[in-house]
Amino acid sequence: MVRIAALSDIHGNLPALQEVRKAIDATRPDYVAICGDLAFNGPDPAGAVDLVRELERAGAFVICGNTDLAVADGDFAAAFPWFSDGAPDSYLIAAEWVRDQLGDERVDYLRHLPWERRLRVGDSLVVFCHASPGSLTDGLGADLDPVVTIDRVGRTDASVIVCGHTHMPEVRQIGWRTIVNVGSAGYVFDGDPTASWALIEIDDEKVGIEKVTAEIKRTAYDVMAAANAVSERGLPGDVYRAATIRTGKLVR
Repeated sequence: MVRIAALSDIHGNLPALQEVRKAIDATRPDYVAICGDLAFNGPDPAGAVDLVRELERAGAFVICGNTDLAVADGDFAAAFPWFSDGAPDSYLIAAEWVRDQLGDERVDYLRHLPWERRLRVGDSLVVFCHASPGSLTDGLGADLDPVVTIDRVGRTDASVIVCGHTHMPEVRQIGWRTIVNVGSAGYVFDGDPTASWALIEIDDEKVGIEKVTAEIKRTAYDVMAAANAVSERGLPGDVYRAATIRTGKLVR
């Protein structure tokens, strides 16, 4: 039996990440994966990146998210392709603030993160990605057209796809594949203002989809402190970011 703890979309929310780290440590997983969007939006991007790097030094897989791309390289069209007229000023200003907080060395760290990582567990291949295999922005939301979902998961031979990006945690089967969307460890959208992550177990002695079990975990943290820290920053859009952290629902 191999156990994998996976999280994503920390978004600079250090208090949330600290509590998730404690919860993960208590489960004693064999592997830890962090699926991107480390710094953008939250109150302490430098602290969040530093803790991610500490986890990486202990063996965690860490990959890039679309907002990491925006922060590191300022490529807003690639990071936010859904804005046909360009990213709003509130995004540009927030990204610049994050860059200033991180400093050159941490920004360079984001720039060199891989887009995907893979892990072989017996006969099972696991892919860790941000949105979907091969993409930082094409998510695997539950409301996606089934044909589009099948197309996106078909970009890999992996039987287990671990992702984030939508900030909506869920586990589901698509044929012989298991999709584990870990949600967000700091900026969740499903109405539960806690940090979400996932614990995945792979038993190679079993057959087919019975090999894989996955459970979404929820970890409480000081939501009001994190929301207030964002509000006090005073950047354009921070009132909405703080409300999102406070309520667990996307406010804009």
